[in-house]
Amino acid sequence: MIMEGAEPFFLPGGSTGVLLIHGFTGLPAELVLMGRYLQQRGCTVLGVRLAGHGTTVEDMSRMTAEDWLDSARDGYAVLRGSCEHVFVAGHSMGGLLALLLAAEKGQEQALEGVISMSAPIYIAEERGIAALPPREVCRGKFVPKARRHLRDVPPAVNHTYRFMPLEGVHEMLTLIERVKEVLPAIRIPALILHSLNDRTADAESAIYIRKALGSERKRLFWLKSSGHLIPVGEERETVFAQAAAFIAETMRDAEPEGKANAI
Repeated sequence: MIMEGAEPFFLPGGSTGVLLIHGFTGLPAELVLMGRYLQQRGCTVLGVRLAGHGTTVEDMSRMTAEDWLDSARDGYAVLRGSCEHVFVAGHSMGGLLALLLAAEKGQEQALEGVISMSAPIYIAEERGIAALPPREVCRGKFVPKARRHLRDVPPAVNHTYRFMPLEGVHEMLTLIERVKEVLPAIRIPALILHSLNDRTADAESAIYIRKALGSERKRLFWLKSSGHLIPVGEERETVFAQAAAFIAETMRDAEPEGKANAI
């Protein structure tokens, strides 16, 4: 049984595709508004559902970092089959997966650019990460999640998981270490979007990513009034506009005489 809002979504458009990847305990619904915005500007958009998400926390607790990366790879393969140019954008843990995909596909010149939104390198102290028990103690353990009260969003965004599997947190930490290893190898254009008030992924995460990226063209844009969920927060229109502008600029740089076909 799939939760409402957990279904992958495909929004047809032009030959420039954008892969959207949600975060840990998140749902594709959190990125639908961004997807529609980009579709209206000529992009084809695919929002993937990460392995183990959208069903039960027990399912999620059995997933590994590699399972989630495979979900991103599968989404990329689908989008690549219908689009000439592909960008990848991810929120939170999805941002980590986007960066790993950029390291893989960017070297093959099969990815035009990467957008990282609220990706964690450092988990905010108030999340209690320092008290996370060892992996073997976390098996089968779940902790409550706070309720969401976001405005003007798809209903599913506010009705997501009530609990979080601690084993999954360890898998996310594995992803963080993998991202730190590959950041210098990423050469494609990169946009980093992060809120100064993020209380989940410490803002220092964005600074680390910006500094470690091997890309010649990389930009860090700070949001000032948002929390962690920037694709559905009060500054989401700014997030969408920044992403659209990045895609358009990258395509103009890549196409002769600026013949970009989207945005």
